[in-house]
Amino acid sequence: MAVEPIKLSDQEEKPLEDTVVKIYRCSKVVKGGRRFSFAALVVVGDRTGTVGVGYGKANEVPLAVEKAIKDAKKSLNRIALVGRTIPHQIQGRCRASRVTMVPASPGTGVIAGSSARAVLEYAGVQDVLTKVYGSTSPKNVVKATLDGLIRLRSKELVESLRGVKIETVRRW
Repeated sequence: MAVEPIKLSDQEEKPLEDTVVKIYRCSKVVKGGRRFSFAALVVVGDRTGTVGVGYGKANEVPLAVEKAIKDAKKSLNRIALVGRTIPHQIQGRCRASRVTMVPASPGTGVIAGSSARAVLEYAGVQDVLTKVYGSTSPKNVVKATLDGLIRLRSKELVESLRGVKIETVRRW
């Protein structure tokens, strides 16, 4: 009876990386003065189509970041990519923020603000154009970008859902 070698999962082959998008400081006035607490907004991804967003609060910055990373790893999502870009134009929404993402030709890079850029880069998107409408709050922009990426559909998925063959038309 032969023993099969254990295959490494995608997570072990490509480790997750994380970045802090924003640190929030909150103060509470007490008898002895001000007491500060901190919150961290973090993006985690493997740069090959898996990304997650986390939010953590604590009395110290490192603890808040640690909690946020743990939260982000719980909510990882697979993203449909076509090479270095996204399959089609999409708009992500979260409260008063709207993020429009448009596929771009190779070599364009990630044209986005810092909050949306973090999500897109850690998801593995290398060529995309974005525009944020409405609120530019980092929490909402990150969530709106993730919402748009989650709702992306690959060509194969659309073909199977519709039961038809789709011809690709490139405009660049």
